Amino acid sequence: MITLNQFPPAFGLPNASPFCMKLELYLCMAQLPYCKRYTLALPRAPKGKLPWIDDDGTVVADSGLIVEYLEQKFGNPLDAGLTRLQRAQALAIARLLEEHLYWTVLYDRWISMPGWKMTREAFFGALPWPLRVLVPWAARRSVRAELHGHGMGRHTPAQIHAFGVADIDALAALLGEQTYFLGERPTSIDASAAAFLANILMVPLDTPLKAAALGHANLVAYCQRMAHQYFQASSEAGSNNTTS
Repeated sequence: MITLNQFPPAFGLPNASPFCMKLELYLCMAQLPYCKRYTLALPRAPKGKLPWIDDDGTVVADSGLIVEYLEQKFGNPLDAGLTRLQRAQALAIARLLEEHLYWTVLYDRWISMPGWKMTREAFFGALPWPLRVLVPWAARRSVRAELHGHGMGRHTPAQIHAFGVADIDALAALLGEQTYFLGERPTSIDASAAAFLANILMVPLDTPLKAAALGHANLVAYCQRMAHQYFQASSEAGSNNTTS
């Protein structure tokens, strides 16, 4: 049995981490049985990040590497029929989401004050004193350093949001009138796209990214469609859930 180690649900979503949510959506879409283990213990994770899986003793970390592992072991029902061009398009969309748009979402969650207040309460509100003060301070400082090291954190808030809005506009153009990002059936890139868009559109936080996404009817409909098809399944999956 695959054990999915990930953050607990937050903000009304199956997961507030787009990468954890992406992997759980993939498991649901590929119809692979799994159980969930909720944790905030990043130092115990193989690479210091979530998600990671334990597949009957085989440990794999990083959402992209996990998907590759699952495809190699269980087959590739979602992407088997894709053309070379479609695979290239999927890779380009993944890079846009995971290597660029992600940093704008991170900024809105951890650095901007409205988002930080929400994030601090969701992840650290249950900690006892003085950890409730010390841990979020250290975590936010670490995220600020990551943003600065990446380069996104060196820009003004207006510039950061302009980058993110351009990504949202590009996603809307890529989706167009299709049901899914690569056509009329879901593929693995939809796990990533739905996870990121849900973490923008379905979180109770008003940001320039959310306003931009709400301005694209196709993205809103897509997010609602994916939520209807898969979010409930992910909430019900993993009856052996544990928390640490």
